[in-house]
Amino acid sequence: MKMIKTIEAVGHVLCHDITRIIKDVTKDVAFKKGHIIREEDVPILLSLGKDNIYIWEKSEDMLHENEAADILFNICKGKNISGSDVREGKIDLIADVDGLLRIDVDRLNMVNSLGEMMIATRHNNFSVKKGDKLAGTRIIPLIIEKEKMTEAIKIGRNEPLLNIIKFKRKKVGIVTTGNEVYYGRIKDSFGPVIIEKLSEYDVEILGQEIVNDDLQNIGQAINRFIEKGADMIVCTGGMSVDPDDLTPSAIKNTGAEIISYGAPVLPGAMFLLSYYKDNIPIIGLPGCVMYSKRTIFDLVLPRIMADIKLSSKDLALMGHGGLCLSCDICTYPNCGFGKGM
Repeated sequence: MKMIKTIEAVGHVLCHDITRIIKDVTKDVAFKKGHIIREEDVPILLSLGKDNIYIWEKSEDMLHENEAADILFNICKGKNISGSDVREGKIDLIADVDGLLRIDVDRLNMVNSLGEMMIATRHNNFSVKKGDKLAGTRIIPLIIEKEKMTEAIKIGRNEPLLNIIKFKRKKVGIVTTGNEVYYGRIKDSFGPVIIEKLSEYDVEILGQEIVNDDLQNIGQAINRFIEKGADMIVCTGGMSVDPDDLTPSAIKNTGAEIISYGAPVLPGAMFLLSYYKDNIPIIGLPGCVMYSKRTIFDLVLPRIMADIKLSSKDLALMGHGGLCLSCDICTYPNCGFGKGM
């Protein structure tokens, strides 16, 4: 920090706010710290009684907050993301498309541990809409050591910390099992729920087949949707451990690889995930999806729509934050459900 005459300050950077006070009218900040002084600013500064001001003494080893903010932004910015204008060492990251937000949490923590800079984000693996704010970044001091920003660059060198994977268009088949529905004893309540949740994405519903509790019939219904070009098949009913609940066995008999039968999420413990020929998800939904506002289906569906192949480890990690509190007024996703992933 260095004091110089105001008339010689054009092009220099203010080190502190300059306050303007007009009696009984206003008290505000006329010039904020970090402002680069222009020719037209000089008369205003003099009128505020500032014959001398403190400016930032530029050094080859230091960076101004806005220069450093650009570096921090570029470390963060990945696919389908843009940024706001830089202001006072701050840049926001904005979604350019609807999609799944992916964050390298470990490297994010590494950057935030460097000190004098910060990145605050939304939660990882959640869907976002075009125009949504994804993260806010800021350089804390007015000037920061260039060496510190070099450390941040090393952390973000190979891959940006944030990316958005655009949702894909998918063809979906629905297989509903159960003698009680097939024979008309009760009305199907599962199909409308699934269709409503899928409607949040770009999907083509190929249809819904209702079949009885017969292993072969369930498998044939799944195979018919595969033959029609389904990108995903959702099976409902017959997902508990009762002897006559045959859906898991029918899914396995199609040749699909079972990734997991069961997940540490409530509601949703009896969830089944499998992949046919390694790329077509066939999922079995437990009964809770029919009557609970939010379940494991809400946590898994965004990743499936972004073509992220889930592993058993991915499902295991959902246990942290996997308890829905079933609030009277559901505020999801603005709550803790699924936030530990």
